[in-house]
Amino acid sequence: MADYVYTARTASGNNVTGKLTANTKREALETLHRLSLFPISVDDANRGRITIKLFRRKVAGSQIAALLGQLADLLENGVPVLAAFQVLIKQTANPVLHNVLTDIHDRIADGEAIDNAFSFHSNIFNDLTISIIRAGTEGAFLEDALRRTAKFLEQQADLKGKIIGAMIYPSILFFVGITVVVVLLIFFVPQFTPFFEQMTAAGHPLPWTTQSLLWIREVLLHYGIYLAGTLVFLAIWIQGQLSTKWGTKIFDRIKLRLPLIGPILLNSAVSRFCRVLGTLLENGVPILRSLDISSQSTGNTILAEAVRRSAENVSSGEPLSKPLADSGIVPPQVMAMISVAEESNTLENVLVNIADTIERTTARQLDTVIRLIEPLMLLIIAGAVFYIIVSMLLPIMNMTSLAG
Repeated sequence: MADYVYTARTASGNNVTGKLTANTKREALETLHRLSLFPISVDDANRGRITIKLFRRKVAGSQIAALLGQLADLLENGVPVLAAFQVLIKQTANPVLHNVLTDIHDRIADGEAIDNAFSFHSNIFNDLTISIIRAGTEGAFLEDALRRTAKFLEQQADLKGKIIGAMIYPSILFFVGITVVVVLLIFFVPQFTPFFEQMTAAGHPLPWTTQSLLWIREVLLHYGIYLAGTLVFLAIWIQGQLSTKWGTKIFDRIKLRLPLIGPILLNSAVSRFCRVLGTLLENGVPILRSLDISSQSTGNTILAEAVRRSAENVSSGEPLSKPLADSGIVPPQVMAMISVAEESNTLENVLVNIADTIERTTARQLDTVIRLIEPLMLLIIAGAVFYIIVSMLLPIMNMTSLAG
């Protein structure tokens, strides 16, 4: 037995709310009908709290893609929906995803539509996934919609994995370099400090490189904690600003203007927009709803605003390409292809092709930048070590020349 909270309408037209106990949601609905109440909403009283507690964690995109692909396979082979979810529940090792699937299964068993059951877990399944499932349910092509969504999520997970993998080596170089410099400053430089003090006492000035190195060491020793605290506070403040609308907009605008990285970030945002919009249109989602979802998936507020403005123009009967071109953020060659696709009524296919092309270009650009970062990091580390060693040796060389 479970407790259900309900909102219902009486025969006189008044809305009433309350709680009742029943074995299933269907039994709760039958109870309301016997009481001459017309149900508006009936929900498990404990389900909301369970969802918040159990499903707070995120699930990897690759796992969701695999799940949707397996669900499509089961449905295509004639397995009933509830039986398909029972199979997925048994073979899912991830505890969060296991609980999510169990909850979706129970909701469908209680008479909930499959798209509504998925929508209760919007922190696991994004708007794109839910919208395509809803379109597939309404258009009787659910298996195809699930497979396309799985393919899209898998591509996004692969791209994210490539970026993370490409940044591992530069990140290791960065931390190794910082460690080497700190070790030299803490353990190597103090060995020469008495000698430098003797030189200064004898009236021999230290070279400016040595003076600057000693100054840096003193600052780190005496004010390092304060500097670290300031950096932590600054990071927290920036993170807080990024949670605001204007802070995110400023940060996104700065990202697009960065040398080397800016064009890559822009191409990545445009690629996501084109792929999501094309995928939604291919699966029968209305264009205005598709534009709304695709604007949220760009990952950049500047492009998202341009897409939302284009949606307003589309609702008034204008083509999609004009407001996007006026924004000046979408590359001209992409706008040319979108304009031609609108005229030939092949927008959904062309958008996916555009996304494929941009992703290949972005992958090459990213690979080039990574190849530049690696020697640049090595040069910076070598430069820092060379600076420390030269700063230590110059006073010794000066004393040797004076003695000579």
